[in-house]
Amino acid sequence: MKVPFKEILTSEDEIRELIGSPSELVKQKVIDSLDKHCQDLIGLSPLLFLSTSDEAGYCDVSPRGDAPGSVLVLNERYLVIPERPGNRRIDSLRNILSNPHVGIIFIIPGLEETLRINGRAFVIKDEGILKRMKAKERYPLLGIGVEVEECFIHCAKAFKRSGIWDSKSWAAEDSLPSIPRILSEHVKSTQYTIEVITKGLQESYEKRLY
Repeated sequence: MKVPFKEILTSEDEIRELIGSPSELVKQKVIDSLDKHCQDLIGLSPLLFLSTSDEAGYCDVSPRGDAPGSVLVLNERYLVIPERPGNRRIDSLRNILSNPHVGIIFIIPGLEETLRINGRAFVIKDEGILKRMKAKERYPLLGIGVEVEECFIHCAKAFKRSGIWDSKSWAAEDSLPSIPRILSEHVKSTQYTIEVITKGLQESYEKRLY
């Protein structure tokens, strides 16, 4: 398919001419370790987004949600994200095996600023570490260990523009799309009807979160 864009920028100079340069605060806010403030933010976060890519550069972003404090901070340089049961695609894990560089955004409900971390990841099965992340009487079979290389606060503009924490801006529940219907139409199989998918999702959410 022909690319529909007519004016594609190909250099940082072209972008800078329009956007400008960051302030001294923005330039200097990046640190290379998890200080007390960063550790406190991680401890309060129930949701993060993990970005990975494979050796060819194909990218993926995966949400990881759990109770606040579920991400284990080992020290100022290392943290571990528990690998809870999912759909078994293991996109993030496969990417890490071929390209260890990751980016993470930690989100705290009600707080519009976020914590961003970039670093190098490892797929681990250290029993002593995994048992420290036990939840609902189960501990994860694997974890994602991350060596922190960059750590900084991201400003609140995206969250302010989106109004994400303002429930008055949310779509009415009866106007939300039907996920089982979408999945059924994407799969295009008579085996996976809307009813079958609805039942499967409900069972998975009720019985296989941990």
